[in-house]
Amino acid sequence: MPFKRTPQQFAASIKEVTIGTGDKAVTLGGENVFPLYSFDAPISNPPKVGVEFSDTGPDRSVPGIAAFYAGADSLGDVAKRACDMPGADFVSLVLESADPNGDDMPIEECVALCREVAEAVSLPLVIQGSKNVEKDAKLFEKVAEALQGKNVLLMSAREDNHKAIAVAAVMAYGQKIGAESSVDINLAKQLNVLVSQLGIGGENVVMNLGTAAAGYGFEYVASTMDRVRGAALAQNDNMLQMPAITPVAGDAWSVKESVAPEEDFPEWGPAEQRGVSMEISTAASVLAAGANAVILRHPDSVAAVSKLVSELM
Repeated sequence: MPFKRTPQQFAASIKEVTIGTGDKAVTLGGENVFPLYSFDAPISNPPKVGVEFSDTGPDRSVPGIAAFYAGADSLGDVAKRACDMPGADFVSLVLESADPNGDDMPIEECVALCREVAEAVSLPLVIQGSKNVEKDAKLFEKVAEALQGKNVLLMSAREDNHKAIAVAAVMAYGQKIGAESSVDINLAKQLNVLVSQLGIGGENVVMNLGTAAAGYGFEYVASTMDRVRGAALAQNDNMLQMPAITPVAGDAWSVKESVAPEEDFPEWGPAEQRGVSMEISTAASVLAAGANAVILRHPDSVAAVSKLVSELM
């Protein structure tokens, strides 16, 4: 008996969130099928790939990254170069220097850097914070005001600071926010409920469900993302129907397999090649689990993941 495949579509769908302006704006979400299931129904907004760089500049300790940004001295120049990376759909600035446990850069200087980047880029802009909830709450309020009209995505709004960030970013200045939780479906839903209670609709919210490098507790990431997408589509849970974005680069380039010198582990091969492999493997995995966008660093990773997405669509 011949096999007859029945396409699996759902009455529910993932909400659409647009970042950026003009013809380079990108829209995340909108699908009513499981991740990458373009064989069940057309996916109007394929997953997007972003390019990450820090406010201190790109990671020039990695030869391929250093070569790509060669000659880009100012942060504005770095941002322009990132926009030209083959396969890039958007760029992501990390405000690493704002961390009170690090450089503790004053908020005014951080805002000036954000302005410089926003004026330089031709692609949509995502801004990641310092990971300090108190500093980020004050920082993102000022950034949202300074970049009014740019429709940027500000990450990350957490349970401890979501009110300050969400009200300033979305309601006051028309930006988008990333709701960040820690690899737990209940925490993700709870944060989305809290944001919605402020009167902010899902069309302004992207979820950052958390991640880990492939092989480093990644099964928790995969199972959480699977459960979120299953609840959103099969159970029509509108508090989990926001698109998801996953910053992959930080975890992928910090594990031993990516940073251990080749002379210490010659059988592992070149460190840069290992880092690229880790970044690609992790990105492909989170896309298969439900991410609508991933954020990467290395030009080879961006090109490979972008090609993967285009060939699956």
